[in-house]
Amino acid sequence: MGSYRICLGFTRKYKVTEAGPPVDVKKVFKKYSDGGTQMSAEQLRQFLVEVQGNDKAKISHAEDIVRQILQKRHHSAQSTRSTLTLGDFHHYLFDADLNPPIGTEVHHDMSAPLSHYFIYTGHNSYLTGNQLTSNCSDVPIIKALKKGVRVIELDLWPAKNDVHVLHGRTVTTPVELERCLKSIKKYAFSASPYPAIITLEDHLTPDLQAK
Repeated sequence: MGSYRICLGFTRKYKVTEAGPPVDVKKVFKKYSDGGTQMSAEQLRQFLVEVQGNDKAKISHAEDIVRQILQKRHHSAQSTRSTLTLGDFHHYLFDADLNPPIGTEVHHDMSAPLSHYFIYTGHNSYLTGNQLTSNCSDVPIIKALKKGVRVIELDLWPAKNDVHVLHGRTVTTPVELERCLKSIKKYAFSASPYPAIITLEDHLTPDLQAK
């Protein structure tokens, strides 16, 4: 009679948890829910006006926020509930789409020499992914400039009669230098009026450098 091996498989279910609301969020929720466990759209509207400073907030806007939060958190297109719990309210406060950060204006002295400032800098700005096998493109450069990046890095390598931008000694696919420069020229000041800096890691031959 032959022998048999038995393999047993076990599964473990993981529950994704999120950090609980901090004390200050709990206090605000308690205040605007009148000490209850649910916040209505009208109570949320009052919060938007009095705390967020949105004087033009209408009840329809608050109702839309409630609807979207319930859809996001509870994955229900049609929810029978029309109020927010503390967890829902906390989720709303940190939702970048529904409650985006307030855009800040420059308030520092911007007349000092360039070396006096911290500068928003990109690294390998042309890579679409990892440094070994991804494609090189001007698309990441454009995205970086639209986000306000002020330093763009380009690694220059020789082609037959042209200059390519790529991560050297890897299998990344190159992009033409001219294409990158045209995109930089077009989008350099789309998000910031301050100087755009291009750093060049030069691996070119003397002929291509002269070109």
